[in-house]
This record gives sequence, structure tokens and C-alpha cells, in this order.
Amino acid sequence: MLGTYIQGMGMGGSLIIAIGAQNAFVFSQGVRQNHPLTIALLCSLCDAILICLGVTGVGTAVAASPVLGRYAALFGAAFLLWYGLGAMRSMLRGGCLKDDAACELTTRRSAVAATLAVTLLNPHVYLDTVVLLGAVSGQYVDDARYVFGAGAATASFLWFFSLSFGGRMMAPFFRSQTAWKVLDGVVCLTMWYIGAGLLMRGLA
Repeated sequence: MLGTYIQGMGMGGSLIIAIGAQNAFVFSQGVRQNHPLTIALLCSLCDAILICLGVTGVGTAVAASPVLGRYAALFGAAFLLWYGLGAMRSMLRGGCLKDDAACELTTRRSAVAATLAVTLLNPHVYLDTVVLLGAVSGQYVDDARYVFGAGAATASFLWFFSLSFGGRMMAPFFRSQTAWKVLDGVVCLTMWYIGAGLLMRGLA
């Protein structure tokens, strides 16, 4: 069973580490120290729930629905394009850290809403967790598939908290406004690139 658990961690980790909107969001909020633990925990829990749906086979039919996929792509594109615009504005005015007197951070409620949006409005999340991990887990029998899913969920927890803490550790580097402009520029381009892809998918 340990081997199955490690395989689940490896598979889950290989899917989640790829650069994407969710990772860019978690890291940037970690740098800003804007409710980083809440955001990391929420992303991890969402992944764990979706992985559970995939492993049990409950979410496969829903994830494969072209209608739901189209609406998720359009809503996801709208959110990512809007968030990218916010990152561009932040890039133009310069960023700040939590302990800066002039820094205004979002409320916990706003941070939770943004986290849920960037996580659940992205069809790629369902493809990775529900469809791909669900399909791979089907190779295992009985309890082994749940052990595989637990390994994949563990990888999500480790990754998101590492990303959040990594951003927090790099916060001193972002005393420089140039560094903020680079970070916000990367976030902006990442959000717009993925948002444009989702928009074309939803309109196809």
C-alpha cells in the first residue's frame, strides 16, 4: 500500500506543479501575506474533494459534460481576464507587503471568494483531479484506489503550503518595486494567457 500511496503522490504532484493560474495566485498572495494559510488550506481541500470524486467515480460523468465544460470555461475566462487586469493595475501602481503602513489587503471573505473562483472556475482543475487521477486510480482494486487518491491529495497539501510559505519567505525581496512589477506582470500574463485559452474553448 505504501508504494500505491507514493505513486499517488507522484502523479498528483506532477499534475499540480505545472505553472497555472492557481499556483500564480497562491504564490502572489503568499508574498503579500494576504491570508496565505487560509488560501493554501482552501486550495488543498478543494483538490482533495475533487480527487475523492474522481477516485470514487462520482464526478467523471459531470466532468465530461460538454455543456458544463463550456459554461465553466466562459466563467473561468471572465474571472481570469478580470483578475489579470487587477494584476496589471497593481503592476502600474506598485505592490506592498502586509507590514507596510500604506498597504491595503483584501478581507478574508474576499480572499476566500477569489480562491474559490480561481480554483473551481478552471476546467483544467477538473481534468487533472476528477478525470485523469480518477482514470489512473481505476487501475487499482478495492482499497488501493483510495490509498492512491490519498497520496494525490497529500501532494496537493504539501505543494500549496510550500508555495504559500515560499512566497512568504521571499517577501523581503519584494521590498523592491521592480520585483513587484515583475511578479504582477507575470501574474497578469499568466491569467490572461489561460483566460484567453478558456475563452476560445468556451466559444468553440
